[in-house]
Amino acid sequence: MNTTAIRATGLSKEFKGQHGSTVRAVDGIDLSIDAGEVVAFLGPNGAGKTTTIDMILGLSEPTSGSVEVFGRPATETASTGRVAAVTQTGGLLADYTVEEMVRVVASIFASGAPDREIPDVADAMARANITGIADRKVSKCSGGEQQRLKFALALLPDPDLIVLDEPTAGMDVESRRAFWAAMRADAGQGRTVLFATHYLEEADDFADRIVMIAHGKVVADGSADSIRAQASGRTVSAIIDDADLDTVRVAVPTLTDITRRGGRAYLTCADSDALARYLLANTGARDLEITAHNLEDAFVALTSDASDPSDSAEPFEAFERN
Repeated sequence: MNTTAIRATGLSKEFKGQHGSTVRAVDGIDLSIDAGEVVAFLGPNGAGKTTTIDMILGLSEPTSGSVEVFGRPATETASTGRVAAVTQTGGLLADYTVEEMVRVVASIFASGAPDREIPDVADAMARANITGIADRKVSKCSGGEQQRLKFALALLPDPDLIVLDEPTAGMDVESRRAFWAAMRADAGQGRTVLFATHYLEEADDFADRIVMIAHGKVVADGSADSIRAQASGRTVSAIIDDADLDTVRVAVPTLTDITRRGGRAYLTCADSDALARYLLANTGARDLEITAHNLEDAFVALTSDASDPSDSAEPFEAFERN
C-alpha cells in the first residue's frame, strides 16, 4: 500500500473582502495524493490553486478542515525538509552568483539540524541544469534560468515532495522544455510532485493525474484521458448541406452544439457513434470524422463558470502571501 503524501479533508480558506464581506477562496476540498504520484493542479485564475498550495506548504492556516503531509500537519512537515517548493516569484538574491546562491541555501539546510546531511551543491546544480551558469549573477539570469535555480534550491534537502506553483510562467519554449526535462528526470526517481500550471500541454504530457478546481472546489480528478472524457461527448464533423442539418437537429435531440468552419459542420453529441450512424444512413453527409475532445475542451467545459473576474479570489491569495 502506498504512503499518502498529501491528505486534505474539508479544506477551506476564507479572506475578508470589501465592505466587510467574506470571500471563500477554498471551499471544502477533499484530496488524497499518494507518494510517488505526479499530479497537475489546474483551474482558472482565482480558482484557489495558490491558496491551496500555500496551505499544503504550511504557509497559511486553513479556516476550517485540515491538511496533512506524510501523516503530519503541513506546518510540521515543512520544517523537516521533506517538502520543497518552486514558486512564481521571490526567494532569490540578485547580487549573488548562481553557485553562491545555492551554497548559501545549502549552508542554511546544513545548520538547521545537527544530524542533517550537508546538501550536495554540485549534484543539485547538475540535476537542475545550471552548472554552466554557475558564475552568472542571479540578476543577469533569464526567467527560465532563475526558475531552474529555484529548482536546484528545492532539491537541496532531497525532499520527498516538490510543489511547483506555475514553475514555467514567463519562460520561452526552449526554457520550458529544459525545465521539464530536468523535472522528468527527477520525478523518475520516485519523488512526489504537485504542480499548478496554466499550460495545459504540460499537464497532459507530464502528469499521472490531473485535479481541476473551480470556485475553490474540485470539479474533476483523474487521468488526462478520463478528464477529457468528462467533457460533453465527442465531436462528429462532416461535409453536409443545411437541409440535412435541419433534419439532424430534429432527429437527434441529444445534440449539444452545431458549428460550421471551413465548409464542414461540427456536431457535438453525447453518443457520437449513434450520431455518425444516423448521418451515414439518413443524410448525404460525407468525409465524416469523429474526434475526442482535447484537454483544453475539457478544461473549458468543466471550469467555464469560474472565469468571471468579478468572483476571483486571486487578489486575496496575493494578500495572504504578503
